[in-house]
Amino acid sequence: MTSQPGALAPRVPAATLADVAIPALGGTQAARWLRAAVLVAGGAALTAISAQIVWFAPWNPLVPYTLQTASVLLVGTALGWRLGVASMVLYVALGAAGLGFFADGSSGLAPDGALRGSIGYLGGFILAGALVGWLAERGWDRSPASTIGLMVLGNLVIYAVGVPVLAAVIGLDLPTAVQVGALDFVPWDAIKIAAAAALLPLAWRAVGSGAARR
Repeated sequence: MTSQPGALAPRVPAATLADVAIPALGGTQAARWLRAAVLVAGGAALTAISAQIVWFAPWNPLVPYTLQTASVLLVGTALGWRLGVASMVLYVALGAAGLGFFADGSSGLAPDGALRGSIGYLGGFILAGALVGWLAERGWDRSPASTIGLMVLGNLVIYAVGVPVLAAVIGLDLPTAVQVGALDFVPWDAIKIAAAAALLPLAWRAVGSGAARR
C-alpha cells in the first residue's frame, strides 16, 4: 500500500466544472469548496442513476437487485470519507424529500404511510461510505487484494444495518431476513467487488501517470 494518504477523485486532474472555475477563482478556498461540491453532487447523482437499474429475482421478490450498492462503495472509496459521507447524506436526503432517487424511482422514507423496508440499507450507505472512504485514504484501494477487503467490509456494514431493520419493518424472522436481505445477494455483490478490485488499482495508476505528465 502507498504511504501517501488520500482518496482518488480529489487527485484526478479532470476538467470538471469546478476545475474550470478554479483559474477564475485564483486557486482560492472558494475554488476548493466548489470542486468538493461538484464531487459530492456527482456521487449522489451516480448513486441515484445506479438505483434505477433494477430487477427482481424469482427467488427473492422482496429486495430488488440494483447497481446501487456498487455505486455507494465506489463513491465512498473514490471521494474519501468526508466527501463520501456528504454525498450519501445528500442522496438519502433528496430521496427522502420526494425526488425519485431510490430504487426504481421511488422516494420518501415512508411512502405509503409505513416505514420503508430499505431504510436500514439507506442508513448503511452512509456508514459504508464513511468506512470505505476512510480505508481508501489509507491506501486500501491501491491493490486488488486490499480493494477486495475494502469492498467486503463496506458490504458487511450495509448488511449489518439493513438486515435487522428489514426484519423489524417487514416483520420477518431474522434468519429469513438474513437470507433475503443479504445471502441472496452475495453472488451479485461478489461480481461487483471483483470488478472494483480490477478497476480501482488501474485508475490509481492512470492518475499517477497523468500527474507525472503534468
